[in-house]
Amino acid sequence: MSPTTETTTQTTLGIGGAAESTDMVLNIGPQHPSTHGVLRLRLVLDGERIQHAEPVIGYMHRGAEKLFEARDYRQIVMLANRHDWLSAFSNELGVVLAVERMLGMEVPERAVWTRTLLAELNRVLNHLMFLGSYPLELGGITPVFYAFREREELQNVMEEISGGRMHYMFNRVGGLKEDLPAGWTSRAREAVASVRSRMDVYDGLVLGNEIFRGRTRGVGVLSPEAVHAYGVSGPIARASGVDFDLRRDEPYLAYAELQDTLKVVTRQEGDCLARFECLLEQTHNALDLADACLDRIADLPRGPINQRLPKVLKAPEGHTYAWTENPLGINGYYLVSKGEKTPYRLKLRSASYNNIQALAELLPGQLVADMVAILGSLFFVVGDIDK
Repeated sequence: MSPTTETTTQTTLGIGGAAESTDMVLNIGPQHPSTHGVLRLRLVLDGERIQHAEPVIGYMHRGAEKLFEARDYRQIVMLANRHDWLSAFSNELGVVLAVERMLGMEVPERAVWTRTLLAELNRVLNHLMFLGSYPLELGGITPVFYAFREREELQNVMEEISGGRMHYMFNRVGGLKEDLPAGWTSRAREAVASVRSRMDVYDGLVLGNEIFRGRTRGVGVLSPEAVHAYGVSGPIARASGVDFDLRRDEPYLAYAELQDTLKVVTRQEGDCLARFECLLEQTHNALDLADACLDRIADLPRGPINQRLPKVLKAPEGHTYAWTENPLGINGYYLVSKGEKTPYRLKLRSASYNNIQALAELLPGQLVADMVAILGSLFFVVGDIDK
């Protein structure tokens, strides 16, 4: 052999059945925050089938709960409204309800009904985003254009009262920042009617689509037992037949007087299709609740929209827990006070954090091709997981 001759070495990895039984570990994410990507999924695959799934969280953690301890009761509203950026008004609401409960404070009736109205408008805004983005994740681009058109109409009326398009900062301890502008209720009623008139797009364009139904029916079935075990709530839990909604079962704000209008939407199948149907039907009902609130506000006499607060607001020593039915599920706020102007501790129980844990139950046994359909049907916001 000459000195210039090259030698080649070949190594064979896995032969026959040994290759077939080799598991592959696949990492999905983390990517951009505005997608599902800052959530990381660690999947163990056997061919095209998922054997094990582990959600890995924390890439977006802001330490908001620790920051609560260094901000006064007015400032924590700003921190709290950002974790679920699609439900900012509802996030603010839970915090101020907890502080008001500690103070034993009664909120003016006008503020109670206006808060209820804005919470339901915020619910519609949240749901419209998922009604448009979920079909997009399965390959249907058209619904997202309709969703943003409807969202824009409601965003306009929310922006008019608060000045913000996402982070409204309109709640205050004791009520709301200020009264509604002249003529605003008429414009809000027109926006609600306009959105309602076009909601049948999702019934026909999405639910009537054979490909969408084929990709979602019977896929990612979540049992009622798993719902209870993981603390899943909101439309995802109700799609599995767990009939629980705080607005009906433990009413707050004005929901006790809206029981004739409030409809708790449930399904029994627990699959991706059932979760989408619950979300869509709940959007219809939120529009009805908004109309009912507008009717009641029109009948209320003029009066204050908030309570006058001292220059330095201190909550008495003690602790309390307030929870609300946020668009994505139950949000809870455990507030501990030592009598100072800042919380001693404020623990946030967010809906998405619990809901996303169910992926460890849903994904094993499923095909990789169905992973996106299951992931998208949990309707979560990553900031709501990491807080």
